[in-house]
Amino acid sequence: MIRSNYTGKFSWLALVLIVLVWIIFALIFLMPLWAVVSQGLANGLSGFWDAIRTPDAISAFKLTLIATGISVPLNIIFGVTAAWCVTKYEFWGKSVLITLIDIPFSISPVVAGLIYILFYGAQSYFADFFNQHDIQIVYAVPGIVLATIFVTFPFVARSLIPLMQEQGTQEEEAARLLGANGLQIFWYITLPNIKWAMLYGVVLCTARAMGEFGAVSVLAGNVSGGTNTLPLHIEILYNEYNIVAAFSVAILLLIMALVVLLLRQWSESRLNRSRQRPGDTSA
Repeated sequence: MIRSNYTGKFSWLALVLIVLVWIIFALIFLMPLWAVVSQGLANGLSGFWDAIRTPDAISAFKLTLIATGISVPLNIIFGVTAAWCVTKYEFWGKSVLITLIDIPFSISPVVAGLIYILFYGAQSYFADFFNQHDIQIVYAVPGIVLATIFVTFPFVARSLIPLMQEQGTQEEEAARLLGANGLQIFWYITLPNIKWAMLYGVVLCTARAMGEFGAVSVLAGNVSGGTNTLPLHIEILYNEYNIVAAFSVAILLLIMALVVLLLRQWSESRLNRSRQRPGDTSA
């Protein structure tokens, strides 16, 4: 039975809207997802297994985990620090800092990759220094990590800033008056209040890091078995008309995304629960 939240009565309009949403959802998401799964399993589970355990696929999987494993912890540090500065202090340039945090949301990832090529590539001001010290950033793992950090760093900060602004600074100020130092205030007061919002931002950051394509494709150089992440490896397989293998690797990426999605739903539910009970930090 479908009832209106306003009148409590059956609503034909709500029924039509719900059916329309499900139709759009099926056309845009469910049917393409089914196509990916059916194509990836066209040769059975043995074919799927053979596709994801090739040396190039394993190398792409490892590089995806490396880039994600480096970028996410660094973005946790940056996100917590930025949110702390923005919400706990007043300083000149605060609005500029908030705007800069949102830049990766508005700039195309391809443009971000080109920026890093100009800054760290062969034509940059630092090219001679990199050559003398045998440092390679572009078309190597460091470039992929930098690109991943750039496109994912707003997620943790943007998950924390609204919550920390809502909470205010009263508890921290009270702890300061009682003699607590900065580290104690953060560990015993701030962190318990923001832990679920931080986890939510970490999950979003992880999902974006695993699936990033644009910026990484510019900086990776498409070296099979060397600088290809899973999304890049899928593109190469597809361009080589190895359709079944491409969709098999895509299924692997979908499984990883599904795990992240479940973590996102769990962390979101805990965050909503903690917001409903602002005095309870043990949830």
